[in-house]
Amino acid sequence: MSDPTLLVLASLAGGEKHGYAMMEDIHSFAGVRLGPGTLYGATTRPEERGWIHPLDSGDRRRPYAITAAGKQFLAEQLATLDQVVKTAMRRLKPA
Repeated sequence: MSDPTLLVLASLAGGEKHGYAMMEDIHSFAGVRLGPGTLYGATTRPEERGWIHPLDSGDRRRPYAITAAGKQFLAEQLATLDQVVKTAMRRLKPA
């Protein structure tokens, strides 16, 4: 899975994080390195759609949290992805 939006949502499903923490988390569970520009886009779109929201912080780093709508969207996308994986695995098995 390499869709930055889904990776950000998956990261935030584990708890609130600021940008650098998300980049490190995503690298640890998906092996994907998101650059700052990609991460910015991957947080802007979900924020506009109400899937994540920034948290107040006294620090210059702005943490984000996933919303209920974001969890629902992520669950729907993962169910679809699961179906694709299951289909592909069945098709890879020798007849």
